Amino acid sequence: MELPPLMLPVPPLTPIPALGFHVFWTPISRQNKIVDRCEQLQLQSAAIARHVDEVLPAKDQGVLNAANAAREMVIQRLIFVGKVCESEEQRLLEKVHVEEERAQQSILAQQAHWSEALQKLSALRTYLVDVITKLDDQGLVSAEQEIFERTEVAEGILEPQESPKLNFNPSCVQSPLLHRLWASAVLCCVAGSQEIHIDEKTVSPHLSLSEDKKTLTFIPKKAKVDLTCPERFDHWPNALATAAFHSGVCAWKIRVEQSCAYKLGVCYSSLPRKGSGNETRLGFNAVSWVLSRYDREFRFLHAGRARALELLRAPAELGVLVDFAGGEVLFYDSESCAILFSHKETFTEPLYPVFAVAHQSISLVQ
Repeated sequence: MELPPLMLPVPPLTPIPALGFHVFWTPISRQNKIVDRCEQLQLQSAAIARHVDEVLPAKDQGVLNAANAAREMVIQRLIFVGKVCESEEQRLLEKVHVEEERAQQSILAQQAHWSEALQKLSALRTYLVDVITKLDDQGLVSAEQEIFERTEVAEGILEPQESPKLNFNPSCVQSPLLHRLWASAVLCCVAGSQEIHIDEKTVSPHLSLSEDKKTLTFIPKKAKVDLTCPERFDHWPNALATAAFHSGVCAWKIRVEQSCAYKLGVCYSSLPRKGSGNETRLGFNAVSWVLSRYDREFRFLHAGRARALELLRAPAELGVLVDFAGGEVLFYDSESCAILFSHKETFTEPLYPVFAVAHQSISLVQ
């Protein structure tokens, strides 16, 4: 809407010096500026009113719709996961039941077999005792054939041997789904929760340790340290944590993005520290379990055996999870919780977090 012209008395023109020339303001120019300003205010008010009356209500409805869709997605996905878990639970429990019955039937069959064997041996022993006590030499000669036939039966009874058929086979519950669900749940709950520090006494002379005992940095030239210290690795660039784990589930994370050569994992305290042999080299003995990176090659190492890992990218941060009672060490990408490798083992000693660095540095993450 155009405003009506303002009827004001026209004052004389007033010269205004500016940059060497004169500018004259007229009543009409003042009026036009005010009209322009009013139009701007009107447009600004209309925009705000439209934002309040239309945009914000639409946003509010959009948030409501998005929240309802998110709730429905959460509910539907958890229902689906629940149904899958129930189905997997029933399947695995049935396998456990079948395996239990199989093992028990094998044991019952063995009991019947060896009970019968015991009766035969007992009867034979009684017979032989009677033969010895009641027959003279002539009688023994006469009964020789009978004695031979009856003792021949005993020779067919072998001594009991250990058989896997008599044991419950725990592999019956191997399930990729259960394993991944369990690992994901554990990682969400405990990953990185343990406070871990590196033991300065174990640090190789090829490594330097930060003041907070969290970062190991490779140094090509050996540092001047006490190599007579029994805990210290004197050749390979290794180091141990200060404390071991001997029960439950524990996990820790290590930032590795700066290094192209490292090893991470666990070992027993009995790992030798002196010399350059495989007995002190992580992953090349029976007392260490590590994930190794060298350039673009990722491997799991234990007892000198290597398992190649096919990774699409080099993780910036790795996690190690140990289920001591369950006998498993597991390596994962802590940013995505993707499991990179898992290894089953019956651990007989406390496990120490162990590290090796041959390029740049790695750091424990709390």
